[in-house]
Parts: sequence; C-alpha cells; structure tokens
Amino acid sequence: MSASKLEIKAVFDSLDSNKNGSIEAYELKAALTELKMYTNPVQLKKLMNAADVNHDGGISLDELTSIVRAYESNGDKTGLGRVYAKQKEVVSFGSGGGKHTYAQEEFHAFAEHLNNIMEKDDDLKYLLPIDSSGLELAEKVGDGILLSKLINLAVEDTIDERALNKQKPGKTMSVFQRNENLTLMINAATSIGAQTVNLGASDIAEGQNNPTLVLGLVWQLVRLQLLSSINLKSFPELFRLLEDGETLADLKALSAEALLLRWFNFHLKAAGSDRRVKNFSGDVKDGKAYATLLHQIAPGVCKGESLNQPTPVATATAVLKDTANLGIQSFITSRDIVKGNPKLNLAFTASIFNHLPGLDPLEVEELKELEEVELDEGDDREELAYRMWMNSLGIAGLHIDNLFAGMSDGLYLLKVIDFVHPGTVAWNKVEMKPKNKFKKVANANYAVVLGKSLEFSLVGIGGVDIVNQNKKLVLGFTWQLMRSHVLKYLQMAQSKIFGKKKVTDKMIITWANQCVADHGKSSSMKSFRDSTLSNGIFFLDLLSCVRDDAVNPANVTPGETEEDKTLNARYTISVARKLGAVVFLLPEDIVQVRPKLLLTLVGSIMACMK
Repeated sequence: MSASKLEIKAVFDSLDSNKNGSIEAYELKAALTELKMYTNPVQLKKLMNAADVNHDGGISLDELTSIVRAYESNGDKTGLGRVYAKQKEVVSFGSGGGKHTYAQEEFHAFAEHLNNIMEKDDDLKYLLPIDSSGLELAEKVGDGILLSKLINLAVEDTIDERALNKQKPGKTMSVFQRNENLTLMINAATSIGAQTVNLGASDIAEGQNNPTLVLGLVWQLVRLQLLSSINLKSFPELFRLLEDGETLADLKALSAEALLLRWFNFHLKAAGSDRRVKNFSGDVKDGKAYATLLHQIAPGVCKGESLNQPTPVATATAVLKDTANLGIQSFITSRDIVKGNPKLNLAFTASIFNHLPGLDPLEVEELKELEEVELDEGDDREELAYRMWMNSLGIAGLHIDNLFAGMSDGLYLLKVIDFVHPGTVAWNKVEMKPKNKFKKVANANYAVVLGKSLEFSLVGIGGVDIVNQNKKLVLGFTWQLMRSHVLKYLQMAQSKIFGKKKVTDKMIITWANQCVADHGKSSSMKSFRDSTLSNGIFFLDLLSCVRDDAVNPANVTPGETEEDKTLNARYTISVARKLGAVVFLLPEDIVQVRPKLLLTLVGSIMACMK
C-alpha cells in the first residue's frame, strides 16, 4: 500500500523540528522507517548521499515525496539504488516538464538575482546578463569571478580581489588561472560557512556538466548574502523581537532564519492576524501572510488590495506588484510562491526584511542594554573561526549558527570529537535526543572525559559549563579540538618533513623559518605571539615558498601603518586560499597577532607544500 500525501507530510512535519521546510539528511532513515519502508545500511547510505540533491544540508517535502514514490514503484529490495539514479537525473537537468522544472525554477531565480545585484560591476560585463531561461548560470560561474564577487557581497572583504585572475579585454583566461580562482573561491566559501565537502575546482569549471553542484553552491552563497545582515549587530531594532522570559543572549543565539520567522510573525501579530508562519513553504504558499506583512510595514504603498484576491495565484501576483512598488528587486515568481518553494520564499522574505524591516528604532537605554550582551571582539572572532571550521567538516546533520548554543547539549561536540579522532566516541553512551538538562549534562560530561583522554587541558571544566554556555571554557575546549585536527592533518600531509614524530608548535616555527631563509627572505618569527607578525610580511614570504609567483610584490605594502598591515593580511589570506589552504581567520587576527589562529594559518600553508 502506498503512502498518502498526508502521511508523508505528517512524517515530514514530525521531523522538521525547527519548521524551516526541510529535514536533515541523517533523518531520512527515521522518515522511511516511519513510513514502513526498510533499508539495509548500504542502500540507506546511497540514498542519504543522494537525497540532499541541492547540497544545501536539508531534504524538502517535495524531495522526500519523490524518494517515497520512487521507492514504492521499484520495490524495497532494489528500489533505493534506482531512487539514487533517478534523483540525480531529476535534479541534474532542469529543462523539460514535470519534476525537471523544480531545478529550473531555481536556476531562473538565482540568475535573475545575480543579474540584479551585479549589474553595475565592470569586472562582470563579459558575463552579464545571464540568460535565466536555461542553465547558462552553470556555465557563467566557470572562471570563479562571479561567485567570488557574490561571496564578497555576503561577507565583505572575504576575498582580496588582488589575488584573483581577472578577465582582460581580448584575452581568455588559461585553465590554470580559472582553476586558481575557483580554488580561492571554494576555500573562501568554506570559510564563511558553505558546505563544500568533495567539491573541487573542476566541478565548477565544468558547471554545465554538473548543474546540481553549481545550483547547490549558488544557493548557499545567495542564502548567506541575503541573511548576512539579519542579526542584532546589523539591525539593533531586532531587539523588538525579544519575547517574555528571554534574555538578549537567547535572541542573539538564534539563527538568521529563525530571526526572520520571528520578525515575520511579529508583524503578523501587530497587524491583528491570527496567522503565524512556521516555515517558508506551506505556510506562505497562499500569499495571504505576505499580503498582511506588506500592508503592516508599508500601509501607504501596500494598501491591502492583495488581501482581497480570489485565488492564491492572484494574491501572489498582487504581492509581487506591492514589492515592486516598494522598490524591492524580487526574483521570485507568483508560481514559486504558490508552489511553496522553501528556498525561494526564504530568499523573498529576506529581501523584504533587508529593504524594509519596519521596526521602531531603539531608545538610548535599550541600546545600552544591547551593548551589555556583546561578546568581547576577540572572543567573537574566535567563535566565528571555530564555528566555520566545524561547519566545514561535512559531518552529517551538523550545522552550527552559534557556537555556544550549538554545543550546549554536548551532541555536536561529540560528533566533532569522533570526526577528528574516529572511534573515540562510544555512541551507546550518548543521549541522541537530549531534551532535558540532565541528558545534556551527561553528554557534555562524556565529552570532557574524552577530551581529557586525548590529553586536552580541561582543568576546571565540567559538562555543566558547556550546557550553561560558559564562553571562555567552550572556546578553550573547541580550540584544543581544532588544534588537534590541524596537527593531525599536518602529521599526515607532511610526514616527509616530520616523519612519525608528534608535531609541535616549535617544530612548525622552525620549519617555517627555515623555508623562508632558504628562499632568500630575511623575515622570521620567534613564536606565534611575535609582534612583528602583525605586518603580514612573514606569511607572504612563506607563501612565496609554496610557489615562486604566488605573491605579486606590487601588492605587498611595507606594513608600517594599520591600513598597510590590514592590506597585507587580506592579501595573505586570499593567496593562501588560492594555493589551496583552508583557513578560518580574519585579517584582524593577523594584525592583532592572535596566536591560536596564526598556528592554523601556518599549518594550512605547510599542508600546501609539494
């Protein structure tokens, strides 16, 4: 007996705990089991690898339904292998009818979005406009420039454009230059939280043959670009969303997507509506919630006509007319709204917020209260670096929007420990669904025990400190885990240098100084706390050891002023990424000589040595 749409949706909703319109890939087993569809481990692994077809970390209701229907038509013995092939085909080719149109809608939307936001960039005149009627976007990303520009719109100055190979009039980039750009772009995307595991320069260079991979990466970057400013730092007015019993720290710990949902519902409530939006798919597909939102935040322009339309399509069309009158460049169509495409509706809502949040400015006292919960600047940067490192590991079901909140039940911490040191965690001792504080503390205590067994310095730290989000202690534990990963990676990558010896900080410093000296440079470092490192010149000299022409001397400043130091630091990070290094620090970390993050930088450069 086949599962009904209602049964599939009920199972999906039960697993969609944060109501964002998707479930994690690792929850697929639970969904199939609930629907009485059993698999063996090999089949399940294939399906889990294929299910997240757009590589965005989640499975939509449409994707789950397609999997279930293919399973039912093929039978439970051989069905999953066929589902794997079927899913790949359906999403890889966006033209045609039926299920193929789902990917095409997103290609159309993202191409239109890039045309809108990049139209004034002179460097992109040879690429724009992108034809949004087909898969031209998959071809236009092939030299790395377009996506590098998008990354910088998502997080300013992530890529130093001086490190990019740019198109020159009348000339064509070589394959080597294109691959350099793509390597830099992919490593930069990783550093800001995009999932790029098993994604290489050649996959994007041949994007027309890999549209699924391109679509997945573009969506992640568009999402980051649209959501990057939805936080208390960029919009202090989000203070207004604080609910009874919450602290500002609780509000700050929410993901941008969760804040966006709360903002949406705040205005629905203010408008006197009983509707509430829990996702960006089914809850918005009739257009009424959008109509109410727009009338509430801009009653002078959006006069409410969209609320009185006879059909969902008519409502969605009127909503898009309202947003156009507000000057919002939306790339969604009325069909996308009515269909309930969660990605495009999330992007549409973010566009509305970024253009007109509709929240009252804060009073002086409220601003003071907000400032009191701000992290120390250095801690804030460490939190970002460690969080991006964790997200980059490609661990199934792991994505952290706030390090302290994300680690507070101990489960993610244990997953990372087991990734860095496979087999360390005895999973039968772990509470996989730690709902109460007792279970969370039990997980965190176990993580501390394992950390000590790995010779981490964890004096005075207990599981309750992790659950209570003690920032200093959580940062200390996470740093040792990241350092362990870096050193372990170096041990494997540089066995010809160190042999089987356990790599230490002193060994790395000695090696780096010797490389620079052998290359005829005079710079050196005494330790990772050496103040002379602030000008970035030593790191640029070290990068020249990886490849003679890696650093353009014309881009290197004397490093005497703060501005010159920052320019060198930015260039250092981008050149390192261009050479294949995966680094998570910011230019400020070099200028201010933050030793922990400088160790990861030198270690990553070392791993690039041939």
